[in-house]
Amino acid sequence: MPYRSLLRIAGVGFFPLGFLARLPYASSALATLILLQAATHSYAFAGLAAAAQSIATAVGGPVVGALADRHGHRTVGALAALANCAAWAALLVASQGARPAMLLSSALVGLTQPQVAPLVRARWSHLVRARGELHLLPAALSYEASADELSFVAGPALVGLLATAGSAVPAAATMALIVAATLPFALVHSAGAGAPARGDSGARLPRRPLAVMVLGMTAMGAVFGAVQTAVTVYGDTVGGTGAAGLVYAEFGIGSALAGAACAWLPLRFTPRARYLVFAATLCAGMLTLFAGARLVSLPVAVAVASFTVAPYMISLYALTERLAPTGRTATAMTVLCAGGPLGTATGQSVSGALAQCYGIQGALLVALAAATGALLLALGAVVADRGRGDWIVEGEDTRAV
Repeated sequence: MPYRSLLRIAGVGFFPLGFLARLPYASSALATLILLQAATHSYAFAGLAAAAQSIATAVGGPVVGALADRHGHRTVGALAALANCAAWAALLVASQGARPAMLLSSALVGLTQPQVAPLVRARWSHLVRARGELHLLPAALSYEASADELSFVAGPALVGLLATAGSAVPAAATMALIVAATLPFALVHSAGAGAPARGDSGARLPRRPLAVMVLGMTAMGAVFGAVQTAVTVYGDTVGGTGAAGLVYAEFGIGSALAGAACAWLPLRFTPRARYLVFAATLCAGMLTLFAGARLVSLPVAVAVASFTVAPYMISLYALTERLAPTGRTATAMTVLCAGGPLGTATGQSVSGALAQCYGIQGALLVALAAATGALLLALGAVVADRGRGDWIVEGEDTRAV
């Protein structure tokens, strides 16, 4: 079984600690919203601060990735965890003061995010290549997609539970998780003890194919933002925010199950084919969500559509790992991930405006448009690349270990 092989390679402690290490990122936006809304009594300002945090995360992520490739994952990951903990402490202090300080501190939280998810994908690449077991990389990326999705279910749920004890408690708990899980994970489970070999970190990233991957991830983020808006409107309609949380958790769980199942896809199902097929599947899933929310119910439509999310994201991660030069995997992964929060912020803002006028259907129209854009992007990229084969690699990866 592929997952049993991953356990053998990474060790037992990797999985629970790695899951806990990514929870601070998953809970960051909601913890910030709760803290600053309670401090200012303004949802508008709290939303602005959370948006600033998302943009700062998109900006800071590639910087962390580039530094990790140059100076080693262990050093940079540990320093980022410590800096992020300090930024949360600054945000807690600032929440008692002026709004500009709150906004700046919120942005610092995003800027210093430790980037656990993209860096651990780079670690998997290092591990399987070092052991000559490249065939296990799809299973590793499938696991990571599932872990990410479940973290975005568990993180916000934990924040909601802790918020009943006080608006500052989720932020304090996030700091505790960083110290207890994110920092130890960076120190123990790094992709190599030191800096990469001379010259590796200076290799150029292929701009055109990486831009395609980032745009694909931006579209995926817009889908997330639009679905979040739609389920929020649904919760207001049925008279409870708890209903919105449950429906969005359903979206994450379905995606996690689909991501886990991708580990059993045959190797002859090539990266090019997966990218195209799963882009089409995502588009079909969002069409089902758009139509099903009107014809059946939003929870049922979400349950069906959720299974189309993770496979598409896994295809983006797999292609990005293949196109990254040796020594630049962390940079490529963090650049890819930067598209997520940018897309989410865009999806939330556009779908929010449409939902104001057209309700749930207005928000879901944005998700459908974003998924359609992802499919057109995939079709255009593959057609343009056919015959050259310079980045959608078929068969075995030939890069040196």
